[in-house]
Amino acid sequence: MKNILVPTDFSDQAEKALKVAAQLARRFDGEIYLLHMLELPLQLIDPVGGSSQNLPEAIFFMKLAHQRFNKIMKEPYLEGIKVHETVEFHRAFDGIMEIGKEKKCDLIVMGSHGTSGFQEMFIGSNTEKVVRHSEIPVLVIKNEISDFAIDNFIFATDANPNNKKTLSKALKFAQTLGANLHLLFINTPNDFVTSKEAHNRIKEFVGDLEPKVHQIHIFNDISVEQGILNFANKFNAGLIGIATHGRKGIAHFFNGSISEDLVNHSTRPVVTFKI
Repeated sequence: MKNILVPTDFSDQAEKALKVAAQLARRFDGEIYLLHMLELPLQLIDPVGGSSQNLPEAIFFMKLAHQRFNKIMKEPYLEGIKVHETVEFHRAFDGIMEIGKEKKCDLIVMGSHGTSGFQEMFIGSNTEKVVRHSEIPVLVIKNEISDFAIDNFIFATDANPNNKKTLSKALKFAQTLGANLHLLFINTPNDFVTSKEAHNRIKEFVGDLEPKVHQIHIFNDISVEQGILNFANKFNAGLIGIATHGRKGIAHFFNGSISEDLVNHSTRPVVTFKI
C-alpha cells in the first residue's frame, strides 16, 4: 500500500476515510493522494468555448479547495505522512479512475454515511461506478476508527471458479494487513446445498492458493446479504470483503447479486475486489 487514493469532498465522512488511509500510509510507509474533484460547468473551465468573464469564478473555487487542503494538512494525524494535494476539473468517477491509474495507486479509501447510503461527494451513480468498475480495491469506511488493526477479515463467496482471482486478491490483502482471512459461504432456502457439498465446493475453490485461508464458515440465513451482515456481527469481524463484477450493480457477485444495501447498511468497513 505505497500509494493510497483518498477522494474527498471535505465532509466528515471523507475525513474518517482519510484518517484510516493515514494509518495505513504510516504503517506501510506509503503516500496519500488526496483528491478533490471540481465538477464545474464546462464553460467555466474551457478556455476556447468559455467566457473570460467566468474565469474568476473558476479561480475562486480552486482557491477555496486549496484553503481546505491547507487546513487538512495541519491535522496531527497526517504529521510525517507525504500527502499529495490534487485538484481536478473532472466528473468524479472519471477523475478518480484516471488519477488512480496515473499514480499507480494500490488502494482507494472513501467514506460513506452508513445506513443512509453514499452521499456527499459520491452521490448516486458516482459511487456505484467507483466501486463497480475500479480495478483497484476500494475500502469503504463508515465510522470513526481510531485503530485500523484487523484481526479477522471475512470474505464472502459462492465458490464460483470464475471468481478465484478475487480470492487471491483478498488473501494478499489480508496478508498485508496481518489479518486472518475467513471464507464465508451463505446457505439460503432458495439456493440450499448440504454442508458437505458446500465444504467440498469451497475446498476445490481454494485449491493450493497461498497464503492459506484461515478458516471456512458455512452460515444459514434468509438471504446472502443478510447472512453476511448477521455473521459479521456474530463473529465481530473487523472487515468484510466482497467481489464485484463491474456490471449491473455495486456488489454483483455469486450467480445473482448483493444489493448496495450490504455496503450501505454495514457499520463495518467493507473492501471490494473486481472480478
